[in-house]
This record gives sequence, C-alpha cells and structure tokens, in this order.
Amino acid sequence: MAIIAVLDFGSQYSQVIARRIRECHVHSRIFPYTTSAEKLKAEGAVGIILSGGPASVKAPSSPRPDAAIFKLGLPVLGICYGLHLIAEMNGGAVVRGSHREYGNGTLTRKDSASQLLEGIREKTFTVWNSHGDKVTRLPKGMNIVASTENSDCAVIEDVQKRLYGLQFHPEVKHTKNGEKILKNFLFKICRTKADWKMANFANDAIAAVRKQVGEGHIMLALSGGVDSSVVAALLHKAVGRQLTCVFVDHGLLRLNEREQVVKMFRNHFKMNLVVVDGAARFLKKLKGVTSPEKKRKIIGHEFIKVFEEEFGKIVRKSRVEFLAQGTIYPDVIESIAIDGNPAATIKSHHNVGGLPQKMKLRLVEPIRELFKDEVRALGLELGLPAEMLWRHPFPGPGLGVRVLGEVKKEYCDILRAADAIFIEELRNSGWYDKTWQAFAVFIPVKTVGVMGDERTYDHLVGLRAVNSTDAMTANWAHLPHELLQRASTRIINEVKGVNRVVYDISSKPPATIEWE
Repeated sequence: MAIIAVLDFGSQYSQVIARRIRECHVHSRIFPYTTSAEKLKAEGAVGIILSGGPASVKAPSSPRPDAAIFKLGLPVLGICYGLHLIAEMNGGAVVRGSHREYGNGTLTRKDSASQLLEGIREKTFTVWNSHGDKVTRLPKGMNIVASTENSDCAVIEDVQKRLYGLQFHPEVKHTKNGEKILKNFLFKICRTKADWKMANFANDAIAAVRKQVGEGHIMLALSGGVDSSVVAALLHKAVGRQLTCVFVDHGLLRLNEREQVVKMFRNHFKMNLVVVDGAARFLKKLKGVTSPEKKRKIIGHEFIKVFEEEFGKIVRKSRVEFLAQGTIYPDVIESIAIDGNPAATIKSHHNVGGLPQKMKLRLVEPIRELFKDEVRALGLELGLPAEMLWRHPFPGPGLGVRVLGEVKKEYCDILRAADAIFIEELRNSGWYDKTWQAFAVFIPVKTVGVMGDERTYDHLVGLRAVNSTDAMTANWAHLPHELLQRASTRIINEVKGVNRVVYDISSKPPATIEWE
C-alpha cells in the first residue's frame, strides 16, 4: 500500500500530522529524520512531509534529512522547521527572526494560483504559528503564495520540483482550512487514494506483534482502562495463550475497579489473568513523597518489580520474554523523544518514564502511535464492548496523581468515594458521555465549614471535567450549575472528612488535564 512518509524532527505535532492523514483514510507512517531516500522509496512513499521541530536550521548540529529525498521526484511538504530545511538545503536563506510567532496569526494570500490553497476562497484566515526562524531568500524557481505578520514566506511552492512549504501548522485544529490544505497535498498533489481503515492498522499491528514475539510469552499490565484493555484484545488475537495479563491492585484504584476487571477479563474473555494485591507495598513506598515526578517514578518502578516477581513465578510454565504496555501517543510525546529526536519533555508518564533502563523483559507497545479516540476505534474493530471503550481515561499511576502531595490510604478512600459520586451524577444527568474526561482530586488542605450548628475543619475536593479529542489540548467542560450543586451536596453529605468542593475551570494549555 502506498504511504505518506512523515519525517520526524522532534516536533510534538509529528504524530498529529500522521493522525490527520489517517483521518483522510490515507496510510501514513512516521520515520526518523535520518531515514534514507532509498528506504523511503522502497517503503512505498508517494509523498514526504518534513515535520516541525524545536531546533533551528542555523544551529551547527541541527538535524537534516537525506538530501537525496529532493531528487526522488516525490512531492515534499515542509511544515515550519521543515519549510526552513527545504529553503536552506535548496539554495535559499533562513535567518533568526526578530519577532517570534507563537499562537494565532493571520495568513494573507498573495498568489491566487496555488496547489496547496486550491479551493480556499478566503484571502485571509487564522493559522497557528510556532517558530522563531524565517525564510528571507527563496530557492530558485520557488514562489511566495502567502504571508503572515512576521513572515513573508508563510506558504511557498515550486510546482516543477514538487516542493512545498508552510510556515504554520495545518495539522492543528486552531488553523482554519488546515484540513483542506492537507487534503490538497494528499489528493491533488500526491494523488493518493482514500483506502486506509482502522482494520488495516489492526491487521498490521497483529502481524507486527507476531513477528516481534514469535513463540515467546507476553506479560501485560492490565488495568482495565481503555488503553490496556484494547492492547489485551489485540495481543489475545495475535498470540492467544502466549499472553498472561497481570492486574496489580496498587491501592490507587477507583471504587470497585478490581472486581470489575476480574469479572470482565477472567470470567468473560477467558484470558489468563493474575491478580496481585500490592496496596500495602505501594503505599509504603509512597510514604512521605510529595513530588509528582517522584511519585510517578516510584509507582512505575514498583510496577516493574511486581512484574518481575510474577515473571519468576510464571516462567516455570511459560517462556516470558516480553512486557506489553498500553502506551499511547500523548504519553510518548509528553515524555521522551521518538526515535531519538529532540522532542521537548513536558512530564513523565507511568508507561514510559518509570521504566528502569535494565529491564529483564522487552517491551511490546502496539498502540503507541495512536491517540485516545483512535484507540477506541481500534477497540471496536477488535470487538470490545462500547461501554468499556468509552469509559473516561484513567492515568497509569491512578489516584497517586489525583491525591495531591503525599498519598495516604485515608486520602485515597475519601477520593474514591467522592469520585464515584461525581461520576454517578454525570451518568444520571447524561453528561458523562458529553465529557471526554471527568474525575475528582483530593487537595490536602483543610478549610473551615459549618454543618448544623457545629464548626468543621475538613478536607477540600476538586472536580475536573474536560472536553478533548486527543489529549494534546483540552477545554474545561461547562457543566450545568445544577449538576455541580448536586455533586457537591452529595459529596459533602456522604463522604466523611470533606466540607468543601471546588470546580476546575482551567484548560490545556496552560494547565495539564491531570493536576499532577
């Protein structure tokens, strides 16, 4: 199958580009920027996209692609840093701009004859910028199509050489007409066909797992959340009884979660499921720890210890060589650089940041290139029930990052009860399915209150509900005041130790979805 190759220069939007292409039902793959032109051609590339990135082409060690990609005769689209590369490597000039452009900007069209902007009627529209450099001299034969406030060369084209560049990011939702621009590149310039489906990804992922694992045995960290559940279904289809799912009750779960996981995966799906009661050991390790990063690392390391202990028990029956994880793309891009590229780290995630460098088990991460909504679509393709797939996301460290500061059993119990009430009220009102993620947060401060005629001095609980499509950005959910009032009243009345409830109205960015 023909593909659009995305060369990754460390941009946090590289996978977003690939995702937008998949949304157009076109097969896309991300490659390290060092991939040779020969390999790209052999892989079936019919078009190449150079991603953005945090580097400057003026830096001595700035990452560069194989120059031979410009001689393949394939269409090449450079986005942001990718545009700078096209200009610099083909005889143009790039300088550090006196004014940086971050966030919304206004694109003004200069040339009506444009392949990238074909079918777009507006002469000006909003785009999303994120750059410091700008092109000051174009390569020979290249034309300026549009400009922004601080960049004359915001859209450039050389139709003969099939080179195209965008100073802004068409892949993000903030750019108006971004989808149209990408479709013009895919269907009018590269002449691809819209013949890719999630079933293709499922088949490819199953085949890749079988190739990687062979006759080996896999252990999966099964939490019962969407990500690990989809991985379990995929691995079960790929290797069957070679898979052992290990469910760890680390004492940081939601209310009745352990019982629900056992019922679904051991009783219904008939998978090999080992349940480990590790609440005491995890809480002991977390005693006195207040740093969010340290808590994530401790929980991650303890998970690996548990798995290695279970490995020792299971190895007598099966040859365990692999550890599977439900890592998805937002986990990866906010934690480490993909393929060694210089992506900026935002925060570590349990699935990626907590792993020790010397681990006895090799990793299997079959959905690490997908966003949350794509994971759900994959789950439907694999036959998982919709009610499970549309359950709100839950972080790997569980309540460990929803109890702010030190994690104590008392705090977890309070949070479990408050969270269950909030979710129940969301479901009863029909708002659960209208929000992308909702949860309660335990805030370790006490406030003065009054119940009856008595003064109280009890804990504070925060409620958080957001809407998103991919977890890269999120807006706080405008829940009805009546719903928030019912949830608050019930929590204060029914959860001992709470006398105040607040609602979080912060969006991402600047805040993250989770509080820690």
